[in-house]
Amino acid sequence: MADEDREMGVELGELADKLDEHDYPASSDDLVEEYGDYEIEYSNGSERFEEVIGPLNETYESADGVRQSILNMADSEAVGRQRYSDRGGTEQSSPEDDPDQESF
Repeated sequence: MADEDREMGVELGELADKLDEHDYPASSDDLVEEYGDYEIEYSNGSERFEEVIGPLNETYESADGVRQSILNMADSEAVGRQRYSDRGGTEQSSPEDDPDQESF
């Protein structure tokens, strides 16, 4: 599996190649007609391409634009924990969050 096939918990699988090979510009309706039955896999399930892109009325100039729309439209529950980072450290808090904290 290539890195571009999985991004932010979203796996396109074979659809990634199809989108790369498609002739652009292309409307969301054209893409749904062609690839609507392909499954987009998430950490917690999947959705058909048609369910994700179908509601949009967009014209895409490239496969990257389609991928960005998929990431934008993916159900937040489908891609895992919100604001989660495995990079370590702690979340920064502001002084308003802790009235006893002093700023120097």
